[in-house]
Amino acid sequence: MTAASRRVVVTQRFFDPAAAGLLADAGCEVVVSEPPPGKADGDFTHDELVDLLAGAGGWIVGHARVTRELMAALPGLLVISRRGVGYERVDLEAARDLGRVVAIAAGGNDASVADHALGLMLAVARRFRESQALMEAGRWSILMGSDLYRKTVGVIGLGRIGRSLVQRLSGFEAQVLVHTPRPDPALAGVRHVALEELLERSDYVSVHAPLTARTRFLIDASALARMKPAAILVNTARGGLVQDADLLEALAAGRLAGAGLDVFVSESDPAFKPVTERLLALPNVVATPHAGASSREGLARTNAVAAQSVIAVLDGGDPAPGCVVADGRPRR
Repeated sequence: MTAASRRVVVTQRFFDPAAAGLLADAGCEVVVSEPPPGKADGDFTHDELVDLLAGAGGWIVGHARVTRELMAALPGLLVISRRGVGYERVDLEAARDLGRVVAIAAGGNDASVADHALGLMLAVARRFRESQALMEAGRWSILMGSDLYRKTVGVIGLGRIGRSLVQRLSGFEAQVLVHTPRPDPALAGVRHVALEELLERSDYVSVHAPLTARTRFLIDASALARMKPAAILVNTARGGLVQDADLLEALAAGRLAGAGLDVFVSESDPAFKPVTERLLALPNVVATPHAGASSREGLARTNAVAAQSVIAVLDGGDPAPGCVVADGRPRR
């Protein structure tokens, strides 16, 4: 087998010098190809990606779609390393068929996204957006908000980020309900419940599930109808877990107190752009542009994990435990 190229292409912004140094110290040629302002690497066309990745053995990627067609056009590309933890945009079956390794930055952004989810809860509940808008208009009116202290919080999904959020909620003396396909009876301070019970009892619902065919639109009109009118929904996981059109309807009708949103269906389906725009216009929605993992510290951690995974594979080894989601290399 021909030795893999040690050219590594990065198609993400904020790839810090320390992470680039890890690659350079391992003998890699580092090429950073940032998307244009206002764009992400998911906006690169197939042909643009083929040109950018020609001759590369490793790719540190954000939100680009990694298709069978793309991998087939890049026979020397051995390792695709996501600077993040989702991998629904990567054709894992094709990666295995074509002998590629796909890795995620497991453990890199747990704290950052959990912090972000908690911040959205507080911002919506205490009506930060509405209060500032009134002050900017010259009206120093006090709006009545809600506490997080000793409330019931439903956490959907118990991966690394969900667990990090559970840890933080203990400081608020919250009662935590968890819905997950893999309950952990050893996890202290939570109750594992059915999704229906979680929705009906929670004052806050925070979504942390992976996006799969089974979980797409997990939170739809029927799920939203189960929630308390005073409840707040937070989604920092993936657009597509929540049916945004149904959420818009519930918020506009006053059947839900508010929402904190970092992800939107329109990120992958442009037909939903008008829905996103209407959500952003609501005073009881606090939104961010898929920025939950984008703290300086979180990006430094995920950059390092992504780089280390690339180095491990190019050296013929394995990335850290929990990072590999597909490995099509011949068994050694």
